[in-house]
Amino acid sequence: MKKDLRTFIYACVTVLLAISPYLVNRYWIDVLNTVGLYALLGMSLNLIVGHAGLFNLGHAAFYAVGAYTAAILNTRFGIPILWLLPICGLTAGVFAALIARPVVHLRGDYLAIVTIGVNEIVRIALINNIFGITGGSNGIFGITRPRVFGYVIKRPDQFFYLIWVFVAVTIFLFYRLEQYSRFGRALNYLRGDEVAAEGSGIDTAHYKLAAFVLGAVWAGMVGNLFAAKMTIISPESFSFWESVLMFVIVILGGSGSIPGMILGAFLVVGLPELFRGFSSGRMLIFGAAMVLMMIFRHEGILPPRPRTFVLPVLDEE
Repeated sequence: MKKDLRTFIYACVTVLLAISPYLVNRYWIDVLNTVGLYALLGMSLNLIVGHAGLFNLGHAAFYAVGAYTAAILNTRFGIPILWLLPICGLTAGVFAALIARPVVHLRGDYLAIVTIGVNEIVRIALINNIFGITGGSNGIFGITRPRVFGYVIKRPDQFFYLIWVFVAVTIFLFYRLEQYSRFGRALNYLRGDEVAAEGSGIDTAHYKLAAFVLGAVWAGMVGNLFAAKMTIISPESFSFWESVLMFVIVILGGSGSIPGMILGAFLVVGLPELFRGFSSGRMLIFGAAMVLMMIFRHEGILPPRPRTFVLPVLDEE
């Protein structure tokens, strides 16, 4: 019965999202677009933090690598922006592998400090116009609009469907990965008890590195969507604060939970917009709500449900 209720709720939310461009104005459609981008970033970071248990506070660096890869190749070589999705993901993944391989054995605060440093190194390198191709503090202008079957996407309602279709595909792929693959089972063991997982023969370092790289690949592709939506990018869009927002989405929504990432993105990005009329006081309201939530529900609003397995009953002779 509970499963049927969850399915009904998810179906209602999906239908409501699908028709929302016809129910709200362009401003709120754009807010929903931003929520979708952060939901994608939250799901990509969830693989690293929620499953592998790696405290990554520099996820915006991989987001930036993907966005700048798309912007540079699009503006300099005229490659259609959406064609660059896999290239952006690959570039961010290779960068993540180079960064994570020496430090994947670190835990807790030590890894968090390293990833914060990586975020700042990337941001400062972009500001200093590395190799003369990042545009410095002014960023890169003139990114072309995406085309789908020859149709130019430029209005907020058009971007809404592009972004949220990508969200739906990501949910499907990540759910299948987590629930029905050897890699997903290893991640579940890591999330449950890393020491027990290692004692069971799981190469924890290998799976941590794989989760880190896969999360970075997805963040790089989200960077591509961000560049396509904005048509201009600059280093200030990939500051440490962006990494903090992504981390808050994971912790607030429920570490390890895909529905939690969607809800977390709505709360972190959408909720402050509802209180915009309160000016600076809106962040005080938002902060107080987060503190209360972490006190009374520290595992997150929608924590992952424990997986259960039915053991076969042997007939007694």
